[in-house]
Amino acid sequence: MLQSSFLDISNEVQHALSHGLAVVALESTIISHGMPYPQNVATAHEVEARVRAHGAVPATIAIVNGRLKAGLGAKDIEQLGLQGRDVVKVSRRDIPFVVAAGKTGATTVASTMIIAAMAGIKVFATGGIGGVHRNAQHTFDISADLQELAQTPVAVVCAGAKSILDLKLTLEYLETHGVPVVGYQTDSLPAFFTRDSEFSVDYRLETPADIARALHIKWALNLKGGMVIANPIPEAYAMPKEAIARAVEAALSEADAQGISGKESTPFLLARVCELTGGDSLASNIQLVLNNAALAAQVGAALQKL
Repeated sequence: MLQSSFLDISNEVQHALSHGLAVVALESTIISHGMPYPQNVATAHEVEARVRAHGAVPATIAIVNGRLKAGLGAKDIEQLGLQGRDVVKVSRRDIPFVVAAGKTGATTVASTMIIAAMAGIKVFATGGIGGVHRNAQHTFDISADLQELAQTPVAVVCAGAKSILDLKLTLEYLETHGVPVVGYQTDSLPAFFTRDSEFSVDYRLETPADIARALHIKWALNLKGGMVIANPIPEAYAMPKEAIARAVEAALSEADAQGISGKESTPFLLARVCELTGGDSLASNIQLVLNNAALAAQVGAALQKL
């Protein structure tokens, strides 16, 4: 994908790309829509530090005053955190309108992948990908993240798909579109707050180097699209399945009763699950993102050696 005249790459990220150093993309909706202030800003800086500690350069991605940004400064991160849900949540369809209006927007998995690919960044760390929502057979509510994974050459390190989703249908969609789901040291698909689920991954790989080699070969063969690298939440921070299941079911019922759907559904559901678990899910969310950042940096560094 060609770099755009609408794209600004920070000096640190540009230096890393020019010198063959590993770079890890990071999304910004996790700052604006995923967590409350000030934990969101603190977590954003902590995630960047974790990427650096494992041998890569972080590139937090957003749209700021109509400019696509690969690599945010502290001032931009603070702005996104303070404005929270007042910031536009930007997926693929929204990018031209937010840019044209000169607005600031926080990027989802899909739009982060697009901007990362423009910048030449191959690896991206997030919390969990979007997917097929429950009752999608009636609502047709399917995240644009899945289609982006099918066409944009960026690997996404995540703790599986968010547990508020229909995991079975999400896996079916990814399979249909040729997106491999790789389990890092696991045979089971992680379910965000929990380390496993009743569903299996496509392939289990044991090391960052193994993952990097598979990515290198996929793209060397000109096979389009990305890869889901499913990294289980650290055991110490995993939540009991029963507690999460109860909270998710309650949150889904409330969303349905209030008519909440589309791009507003995931932030609402995650916030309600956090409230219903007494804040425990937020602590777990932060830890799984940090864990994914570390693995993404290691995969990115291994990929650069190839």
